[in-house]
Amino acid sequence: MTQLGSTDRPAPFCGLDTWLPLPARITRVDQENFNTRTFHVQIVDDAVRSSYRWLPGQFNMLYAPGIGEAAISISSDCEQGGVLEHTIRVVGSVTRAIDRLGEGGVIGLRGPFGRGWPVDQIDGHDVVMVAGGIGLAPIRPLVYWVLRHRERCHRVILLYGCRTPDDQVYADELKAWESDGVIDALVTVDNAAQDWVGPVGVVTNLLRRVRVNAERTMVMACGPKMLNRAAAWNFLQLHVPASRVFLSLERNMNCGFGRCGHCQYGSKFVCTDGPVFAFSEIADIFASEEA
Repeated sequence: MTQLGSTDRPAPFCGLDTWLPLPARITRVDQENFNTRTFHVQIVDDAVRSSYRWLPGQFNMLYAPGIGEAAISISSDCEQGGVLEHTIRVVGSVTRAIDRLGEGGVIGLRGPFGRGWPVDQIDGHDVVMVAGGIGLAPIRPLVYWVLRHRERCHRVILLYGCRTPDDQVYADELKAWESDGVIDALVTVDNAAQDWVGPVGVVTNLLRRVRVNAERTMVMACGPKMLNRAAAWNFLQLHVPASRVFLSLERNMNCGFGRCGHCQYGSKFVCTDGPVFAFSEIADIFASEEA
């Protein structure tokens, strides 16, 4: 599959003139936790499916017939074509409708949209990834990318936190990443079960364990607003440049093209200028939110 840089984004497979979703079939559903599932989706049209390209950190608009659309991060390997994975927390009308369709159901798909993680800038850097809860979904493709191109970066650290051990997503993969030693993966939970042997506490506590070389470190974070803010300020205080601290933001995205205005963030639109931003691009908005 062709490698693309973050400045060379694949064009969406739906035109601005039509906004029509592509039919896509749900081929498998994996239960992640009590309300979160990973849907394996295959674009029905063979030609489109074989030419579909995307970057880690981008998202699709998934359409439940007769209900509406939701912006969902692509959570699979961008170099493994054919089937796209979307990890969905089933909490709203659209996600419940997709869940009801289940395996074999057909949904609509528009995308890929947005700006992903800056994989074209990773060469020669240490990479620190920080995720909370379902925020691991947009970072999972980045982990896959790093594992495929491990020689292109130095130390790689993944810090992940969730409420309880049962709330983890990709639990088996997390164990594999922790044990294989290719990356330094550390998982913490807010509330431990009796058989939990890992760290206990919010994921931001793990930031204290990280020693960085500020001159060559890149940070990628995705999670609740408080996690993103804590991760950004922590690494900025360690003198990592704001241009190398990247956050994936979540907003109510309705169109994907920057036309509807629902995801406006200051002067930017999350669906087109993001969802991944360098902190240097949004520092003024962050400051005004904190005021």
